[in-house]
Amino acid sequence: MNHQEVADRVLNAIGKNNIQAAAHCATRLRLVIKDESKIDQQALDDDADVKGTFETNGQYQIIIGPGDVDKVYDALIAKTGLKEATPDDIKAVAAAGQKKNPLMDFLKVLSDIFIPIVPALVAGGLLMALNNVLTAEHLFMAKSVVEVYPGLKGIAEMINAMASAPFTFLPILLGFSATKRFGGNPYLGATMGMIMVLPSLVNGYSVATTMAAGKMVYWNVFGLHVAQAGYQGQVLPVLGVAFILATLEKFFHKHIKGAFDFTFTPMFAIVITGFLTFTIVGPVLRTVSDALTNGLVGLYNSTGWIGMGIFGLLYSAIVITGLHQTFPAIETQLLANVAKTGGSFIFPVASMANIGQGAATLAIFFATKSQKQKALTSSAGVSALLGITEPAIFGVNLKMKFPFVFAAIASGIASAFLGLFHVLSVAMGPASVIGFISIASKSIPAFMLSAVISFVVAFIPTFIYAKRTLGDDRDQVKSPAPTSTVINVNDEIISAPVTGASESLKQVNDQVFSAEIMGKGAAIVPSADQVVAPADGVITVTYDSHHAYGIKTTAGAEILIHLGLDTVNLNGEHFTTNVQKGDTVHQGDLLGTFDIAALKAANYDPTVMLIVTNTANYANVERLKVTNVQAGEQLVALTAPAASSVAATTV
Repeated sequence: MNHQEVADRVLNAIGKNNIQAAAHCATRLRLVIKDESKIDQQALDDDADVKGTFETNGQYQIIIGPGDVDKVYDALIAKTGLKEATPDDIKAVAAAGQKKNPLMDFLKVLSDIFIPIVPALVAGGLLMALNNVLTAEHLFMAKSVVEVYPGLKGIAEMINAMASAPFTFLPILLGFSATKRFGGNPYLGATMGMIMVLPSLVNGYSVATTMAAGKMVYWNVFGLHVAQAGYQGQVLPVLGVAFILATLEKFFHKHIKGAFDFTFTPMFAIVITGFLTFTIVGPVLRTVSDALTNGLVGLYNSTGWIGMGIFGLLYSAIVITGLHQTFPAIETQLLANVAKTGGSFIFPVASMANIGQGAATLAIFFATKSQKQKALTSSAGVSALLGITEPAIFGVNLKMKFPFVFAAIASGIASAFLGLFHVLSVAMGPASVIGFISIASKSIPAFMLSAVISFVVAFIPTFIYAKRTLGDDRDQVKSPAPTSTVINVNDEIISAPVTGASESLKQVNDQVFSAEIMGKGAAIVPSADQVVAPADGVITVTYDSHHAYGIKTTAGAEILIHLGLDTVNLNGEHFTTNVQKGDTVHQGDLLGTFDIAALKAANYDPTVMLIVTNTANYANVERLKVTNVQAGEQLVALTAPAASSVAATTV
C-alpha cells in the first residue's frame, strides 16, 4: 500500500477543508466531518485500499487496517495541517458538534438498564416457549405432547417453573441493573426488588382482583392505610424506586461521614425508599404502567393488520433513530402479563424487519460483481437474518438506499399478514428467521409464512433493480494496482491469546468486527488478564495505548489481537505491554496484560478479537467449535489455498 496515495485519495473524496478533526485507532481513521453531503462516497467505496466506511456517534470512520492506518493518518495530517488528536479528543469534538438530545439520553439510560438483563429474560422466555410446545394442543397432533406422553409432564412442569422465575422476580433483576445505572449500590437495588416481591405481600398479578373483591390487606402507618401489594411483573415502579434509592444513597454518602456512613446510609436509603414505594411511588407508577399496557393492547386491537403493517414499514427507520431501545421496556411489560395481553406484537414485527433487511443485502450479494461488496454483503446479510442488522443497514442498505426501501416495504407487507393472523410472541428471543421459537405455538405456521413473504418481497425487487442499475460494478482501483508479489502461507492453527469464552466474531458489538470487514477469526469474552502470543512470529504493530497487537506468524498469517471495544480511548490506562514492534515472539510468550474489571467498571466491553487480516490469502479460516478456551489452546484453523502445505498466492 502506498500510504501517501491512499491519503490523497481519501482527501479528494472527503475534501481537504471538510475535516474538522482526525484521529485513528488500530484499524480505522476516525474523522469529524464538517459537511457529510460533500463526501464522494462512491470514490471511497471503489478504493481497493479502503475496506469500508460508516458513521457513528458523530464520527466518520474509514477502515484501513492495522499496520497501515497509522501511516495513512500521518500522511493525512501532514497534507491537511490538522493537529494530531486522540480518539478521546475526537469523541469530545463530535459530541460538542451534536445537539444535546434529552430523548436520546433517556433512550440510552433505558438501553443501559435492560441490555444486561436481556439474557435472563430470553432464557426464561425460550423456556416458556418450550413449555408451550410440550403443552399446546393441535400443534403436532390433536392432543398435547404431555397428554400423549405422560412421562414428560414432570419435565414440562419443571421447565415452566424455571421459565416463570425471571418474570416473577423481575423487580430484583431490574432493581439491581437500574440502581447500578443510576449510580447507586446495585445490591441495595436488588434488596428493594426483593422487598417488592415478598411472599407475604399480595401477589402483583392478583392486586387488581383482590382490590375489587375488597380483600386487600393494609398496614396502618401513622393513620395511613398502606396496601400490602406486591409488584411481580412490574417495570415502571421498579425504575422509579431504583432512581429514588440511588439518589438517596448518594445524598447520604455526601452528608454522612466515616463509619457512620458505612453503617447508616444503607439503612436510611432502604427504609425511606421502602416507605415511598408502598405509599406513593409504587401505586402511582403501577397505575401509569397499567394504563400504558392497556393502551398498547388497545392500540393493537383497534388498528389490527393496518397498524401492524405501518409499524413493520417503519420499524427499520425506527432502528436508525435509536428509538427501538425503548422496546425492551415495553415488551417486558407485555410479556410479564401474557395472560392479560396475549403476548407481544413488537417481536414478530422486529423479526420481519430484520429478515427483510437481510434478504435485501443478500440480493446485492448475488447481483454485484464486486468482490469487495460480496465480502461485506455475504456476512452482513446472514447476520441480519439471524437478528443483527447494523452491518446490513448501515454498511450496505442505507448507502445504496433502494435495498433499504424494498426491505421496509417487505417488512410492512409481512407485518400486515402477522396482524391478519393475530401473531404474537410469548417470549423474548432472537428477532430473526429462528424467531418462531418465541411465538405462541398456534401462530408458528403464520409466522413462518410471514417470514417467507418478507424475504421474497425484499429479495426479488432488490435483485432485479440491482442488476439493472449496478451494471458491471467490478472492483475499480483508482490508483495503480499494487506491485505483484508472492505470499507463501502454510496450513496453521492459531491459539487463543487469552483465557475465556469463545464466540463468533459475528456476535461482537462492533460492525467492523461483526461484519468481518477486517477478516475472519474469533472473539473471546476474557476471564483472565494475561495476553499471550497465539503463534510464533514477529510483532508488526504496537500502539501507545497498548490495546492491540499485530503479529506476522512464521507460517505467513497476519494476526490482529484487539483488546476490548473502543479501548483506544483509554490511552493506555488499564493496559501494560512487554513487547515492541520488531520483537520475535514464540507461542505462549506474554505480550501484556489488561485489567478486565477496570474496563467493565469504566463501561467498556472487554471482548478480545483475534482476526486474520490476510484472510483472502487462505482457502478457509475457521473458528474451532470450542466454548471455553485457555490461553495457548487451539482456536482458529487456517487452510492454505493449494493442495500442498505451502501455497503461493499472487496479489
